[in-house]
Amino acid sequence: MSPDGVVARTETDSLGEVTIPAEALWGIHTARARTNFPITGRPCGELRDLVWAYGAVKLAACRANAEEGLLDRARAQAIAEACHELMRGDLDRELLVDRIQGGAGTSTNMNVNEVVANRALRFLGLAPGTHGVIDPLDHVNRSQSTNDTYPTAVRLAVHRGIERLVPALGRLTAEFETRSADFRDIVKIGRTQLQDAVPMTLGQEFAAFAETVREDATRLQELLPHLREVNLGATAIGTGITAPAGYRRRVVSELAEVTGYPMTSASDLVEATSDTGVFVLTSGLLKRCAVKLSKISNDLRLLSSGPQAGLREIILPPVQAGSSIMPGKVNPVIPETVNQVAFLVVGADTTVTMAAEAGQLQLNAFGPVIASSLLDSLALLTSAVDLLAERCVSGIRADGASITARTRGSLAVATGLVPLLGYTPTAALVKEALNGPRTLAELVLERGLLDEEQLNAALAPENLTGETAPAP
Repeated sequence: MSPDGVVARTETDSLGEVTIPAEALWGIHTARARTNFPITGRPCGELRDLVWAYGAVKLAACRANAEEGLLDRARAQAIAEACHELMRGDLDRELLVDRIQGGAGTSTNMNVNEVVANRALRFLGLAPGTHGVIDPLDHVNRSQSTNDTYPTAVRLAVHRGIERLVPALGRLTAEFETRSADFRDIVKIGRTQLQDAVPMTLGQEFAAFAETVREDATRLQELLPHLREVNLGATAIGTGITAPAGYRRRVVSELAEVTGYPMTSASDLVEATSDTGVFVLTSGLLKRCAVKLSKISNDLRLLSSGPQAGLREIILPPVQAGSSIMPGKVNPVIPETVNQVAFLVVGADTTVTMAAEAGQLQLNAFGPVIASSLLDSLALLTSAVDLLAERCVSGIRADGASITARTRGSLAVATGLVPLLGYTPTAALVKEALNGPRTLAELVLERGLLDEEQLNAALAPENLTGETAPAP
């Protein structure tokens, strides 16, 4: 019993003794890490994908060790069952170490080892801490190191996160495509550098949104095979020390069976243990996705600006009152939220970049901040994409009357005269129309430059969108 009356056990490591609550599945290494790293207050147990992935890695290792004759049947069965519980989420509350920690993820690996060992002991009818029977290091961590299990688990966790983000991007793409079909006959003026450019349809604008989101989903899917290439079996630095000769092949094969993914072993385990390039690539793609989503959100805010003194080409669904002082004001809060998520993801990419660059020699010590940044970015983006699709894009309407009136009076249609009159004469006509009392059409007809039929065909906005073939 501890001094405060709590039933406890005492565990020992090379640094001394620590008192642990008797029923806790974590042990001395976790206790020390909790003291050493009170950083974010966000434990690894909150990273569901990472815990699932670590459970899969430990289960694959357990099976491979049993096949190699390094674990007897009773121990292997108990450890395997504990790993299944870890994967299911039954033990998340026991993963207490902070997600940001020194030691290249050692504290996370040791927390997992202790929890699996002590839960396995329970299956054998023994109390936590009975490590003469099942030891966190000698049995659960057999043939492994943090340096191959942690990167492998992070890759799997990121893989799972991407598998949720890609369908979310697909749902957003579908919503943009639906709006594109709804708006296909609404001719408007396109803009470059916030100035009037040439006619297009509102449908074309939303089709472009759909395509840019679709491209990001495709790039992320192309990344998945790279995340499935792991250094499991490398142990400390890639030489495979402490692991038997057949272990590497067996453990990767078992991991494939456990996860259902076609896992492959890296061709050079020393390189794979020190390299974090796939995480830089992943982070870069997430940043690309975030930046493009933010740009789309900017466009939606601009196009819906008003309702009286702005562009007001589209009307976003009102989701909440927008002001504590201005009655009736409604703000574009969903796109604004997506913007802010994008800012976080861009910042996280900088973190991943610097952490990857800071690796030295045979190991990068900064895997925890890489993992935290990537997994947060994935979760944030997935939530933001679904929010944008469901609470914004699905309910967007077009202000067709306002668009039509503005388009009919626009000089942007003058570009249609260039093939007939030439650029310089057309520019002079536009300047005169802007500064004088007569319209562009009046000037062209008055000077006999075109007859009325030619003029109407050249200036008709619907003929200038590229949606119909020009007249021969």
